[in-house]
Amino acid sequence: MTIKAGVLSDTHITTPDHLFRRLVDHCFSECEVIIHAGDLIDISILDAFADKTVHAVCGNMCRGAARQTLPRETTFNLGKFTIGLTHGAGLGYDIEAGLWDLFPGVDCMIYGHTHRPVCRQKGQVLIINPGSFQAAGRWGAAGTYAVIEAGTTLTGKIFQVPQLP
Repeated sequence: MTIKAGVLSDTHITTPDHLFRRLVDHCFSECEVIIHAGDLIDISILDAFADKTVHAVCGNMCRGAARQTLPRETTFNLGKFTIGLTHGAGLGYDIEAGLWDLFPGVDCMIYGHTHRPVCRQKGQVLIINPGSFQAAGRWGAAGTYAVIEAGTTLTGKIFQVPQLP
């Protein structure tokens, strides 16, 4: 059985408004798991995923309950694979270099913070940064997110958040 997990980060909003909920429904309708790599700002953002299993961490922009209840990093299983999740703030200029010390022996490392999407294999480890779910690019770049499929293998892919009418 294959598990589909939606991965997002850097939502940077304080309430899950109507547009956010529509985008979430569109982008993650086939995902039973949601992975949020921080900077969700307010914990209420996770309400949009009430029907899914959620793994989330706080980021440097989180406040209130999000900062108090969400860990800075966590590991969990997705099927037979071990996933390491952090926002990445505080790991220095080369966040990916810091991930290796933070998550030794995992199958996948997920981080956010940079707003730049990454999805690649390095040795046996899948490295993912879903980018910013909000259109936050300096020149109007669309938001991005990732979907991971965990079955006999672990794969990931980056997608652009669509412009909904």
